[in-house]
This record gives sequence, C-alpha cells and structure tokens, in this order.
Amino acid sequence: MLEAIVKRVAGIDVHKMVIVVTVLLTQENGEIQKETREFRTFRKHRRQLARWLKRCGIELAVMESTGIFWKSIFETLETACIDAYVVNARYVKNVPGRKTDVMDSEWLATLARAGLLKPSFIPPKDLRELRLIGRHRMKLQGMLAGEKNRLHKILDDAGIRLGGVVSDINGVSAKEMIAGLIENKPVEELVLCARGRLKAKEKELYDSLSESISERHRFLLRKIQSHIQHLEQEIQDLDDYLFAAMTPYQKQWGILQTLPGVDRFSAAMLLIEIGTDMEQFGSPGQLASWAGMCPGNNESAGKRKSGRARKGNGSVRRVLCEVANAARKTNSQFKGKYQGLVIRRGHKRTIIAVGHKILRVIYAMLKNNQPYWDPGIDYEELTVKRNAPRWLRALGKYGYLPAQA
Repeated sequence: MLEAIVKRVAGIDVHKMVIVVTVLLTQENGEIQKETREFRTFRKHRRQLARWLKRCGIELAVMESTGIFWKSIFETLETACIDAYVVNARYVKNVPGRKTDVMDSEWLATLARAGLLKPSFIPPKDLRELRLIGRHRMKLQGMLAGEKNRLHKILDDAGIRLGGVVSDINGVSAKEMIAGLIENKPVEELVLCARGRLKAKEKELYDSLSESISERHRFLLRKIQSHIQHLEQEIQDLDDYLFAAMTPYQKQWGILQTLPGVDRFSAAMLLIEIGTDMEQFGSPGQLASWAGMCPGNNESAGKRKSGRARKGNGSVRRVLCEVANAARKTNSQFKGKYQGLVIRRGHKRTIIAVGHKILRVIYAMLKNNQPYWDPGIDYEELTVKRNAPRWLRALGKYGYLPAQA
C-alpha cells in the first residue's frame, strides 16, 4: 500500500451526464474508509456532491481533464472552497483490462492519497471565461480566411484573374473592383478603382477584368462578400469586448505589447491563456513544455533520436507562431535567431524555435514586470563563428579553396 500523504481524498470520474466519486478517508487507527457514490451533472446534483465532500472533510478532490465536462464541476468545487486538481488523463492511466467508472475514480483517489499527482494549470475564473471569447475570435478569423479564399476561387472559376495582378486581393482597390463586378459595372470604371502603384498596371487590370460573368457567379460572389462583411463586423465586436476586459490586466498587457511581433490581440490572448502569475509554472522551460513549444525527449541506449514536440496548448502555440513570423521581420534578436536556424532546420521548425524563445522572454517579462529590452544578439553571426572552421575544411577538401602553403 502506498504511503498516505493526503489523509482525506476524493477521486472523481467525470462524464457528460454522470459523475462517479470515490472517497478514501484515513481513520485515526490507520484504517481506510472507502465509499463510492454516483451523481448526475445538473446544477443541483453538483451542489449535492460539494456538500457531501464537505461533510467528509475532503482535503483534495482530483478529476481528469475530460473534454470540457470537468469545467462546471471544477467551478462548483471552487465555489464551495474545496481544493480540486484537474490532471492530464495521460498521466493517470490504470492497468489495461481493468477499467470501470468505479475503478477509475478509486485509482484517482489512490494516486491523490499518495501525493503522486500534479495539477494542470487552471487560470482564474475571469480568464477562463475570457478564453471563450478569445478562442471564438480566433475561430472566426479562420472562417474569414476561408471565405476570402472561396471568393478568390469563384473569381478564378469565372475567368477573372485579378489575383494574379494585384498583390493583395483583399486590399481596398481589389475590394472595390469585386464590388463593381457584382454590380455589373463596365470594365473602364473598375480600372479607375486602382490606387497607388496599382495605377501603373491599368492595362493588365483591364485584361484581367475583361470577362463576362454569369448571374450565378454574381449571386455567389454577393453571398460570400456579405458573409465576409458579417464576419469582419463580428471580429471587431469581439475585439472591442476583449480589449475592454483587459482593464484589470492593463500593466501586463502593455508590457507584452513592447515585444517585437506582438499586437494588442496577441498580447491579450497570451495573457488569457497563460495568466499573469508565472510562479505557477516554476520555470520558463516548464512553461514552454506546457505550451508544447519545445522538443520532446527520445533517448534509448544512450542514443538521442528526433523528439517531436508534445501536444500542448494549441491556442498559445498558434499565437506564438504568428508572433514569431512577425518578429523575424523586425530588427531584433529574433530576426538573427531565425536567420541562423532556417538554413539547416527549415522554415517551420525554425518558427517553432523562435516561438519557444519568445515564450521564454515572455516568462521573464511577466515575472519581473518589465518591458522588453532587446540584447542585440546576432544569432546568424554566432552560427557562422561556430561552423566556419568546418565549412572551410570542407571547401578545402573538395578544391574550392586554394591549397595552403
């Protein structure tokens, strides 16, 4: 029997409609009292669960992070001031072939009693609710990108090669031309919508727009354009709500916006996902591991093999990749980091590496409450210094350099 670290624990096996709970209570004489009950997941039943755990004097309740079903249960226990852990299901798997709801709840309680479980990071209630807003906004942004691609596809299907002439088919000039196509305006008027450097391409624009469009193409273009406008307005409304909700975190929000590549929305999303207290992660390495932004370990018989990055917080990973893509174009240490790695690692892996670096910097900024200061490290120069002797030897070996006297 494992040594008891926590005397009175509860293991909760969570499902959509049913909760199975096993409590292990260590008596004064050392005996273990075990009791299992089943509850529904409606509000009144969750409150019954909280009252029963209170009566049992539970010191710690543990549940798996099953989809989103754990959230309402966790909030009920949090309101009742019961210490609750949400743990990764990957780390609490029982022996295969012995899986029932009752045994799962008992196994969770046994591990919790022995102090073998580490809780997952759960942000405060305010940030948990703002996560819903931010993640929905990101989903709408993806839908908007899909609709713009469909618009481009319909134009190509109709023989309109506007996307091959303009640099951005979603730009102001291109939008006006597409609106004119839908309204069946003559090509001469559409060409006059060109602005800036696009005016120099009037002949190409005329040729690309000189195509008869069927009514069905116009009907579909009109519908897609209307949906794009609707999505843009929805995203703007969500941004306004989200930025207003950042008022309690104004200092940290401003600090993050000093980082190259981070705009208002990216800073808000990072705060929502990782919170403001970095002590809960312990170290920048643990934060990167939690977010899935660092390579995994894969070693056997003393040989290190390629380790894929573990699955982490997908929202943080997506935001960091977007930030890394923007930061690599700025005059900062991240540009040098990208240029030093991209030749041998490729674009995608390098973006993950730059995102990892940015996340570690974010940890230090939030922990010390200090804005970003760029150290001016030239990673490309460091790479050249480290590899130049090997490169020179190879060039001399194959005759690309004159022989040394």
